[in-house]
Amino acid sequence: MKFCSACGHAVVLRTPRGDQRARFVCTHCHTIHYQNPRNVVGTLPVWNDQVLLCRRAIEPRYGFWTLPAGFMELGETTAQTALRETLEEAGARVALQPLFSLLNVVHAQQVHLFYRARLIDLDLRAGDESLEVQLFEEARIPWDQIAFRTVGQTLRFFFADRLKGDFNLHTADIETE
Repeated sequence: MKFCSACGHAVVLRTPRGDQRARFVCTHCHTIHYQNPRNVVGTLPVWNDQVLLCRRAIEPRYGFWTLPAGFMELGETTAQTALRETLEEAGARVALQPLFSLLNVVHAQQVHLFYRARLIDLDLRAGDESLEVQLFEEARIPWDQIAFRTVGQTLRFFFADRLKGDFNLHTADIETE
C-alpha cells in the first residue's frame, strides 16, 4: 500500500500507539489501514455417494479440479456466498448442511470455509470459471489434479467422516509447501 484510501496522501508502515503490529498509517490524516485475511467460501456438494468437482477455467491452477468456492463479497453471509459460488461455478442448486471445514491459509492471507451440501437435482453446468463439472465417487477422485490443498484436505475429512457415519466440523492450518 502506498497511498491512503481516505485522503490520497502517502502512507508509512509503523506500529500505531497501543498496537503490537506494524500497520500502514496515513502521514496526513493519520488513518490506520488494517489489512485482514480474505474469506474463500464454498460447498462440498454430494449426490448419493458422489461429490461434485469443478475443473478450473481460470488461474491459479487452470485445468485442475476444485470444489465450487470463491471470495466472499461485502454484504453477504458465508451461507449466501457458498450458495452463490456453487450456482455460479457449477450451475448447481444445493441444500446447505452444516459448516464442515475451516482452514487457515496464513501464507495466502485467506481463510477457507466449506459447507457440506446436498445437491437438489442433477441440472449441472460449467459456469464461466469452470471448464467442466463432474460427479466423482471416492475411488475416482483425481487426487493428483486437485487444485488446492484446502480442497484435498476437505475431501479427506469428508470421506473419513462418511466412513465413520458421523460428520463434524474440521479445522486445520495449511502450511506453505
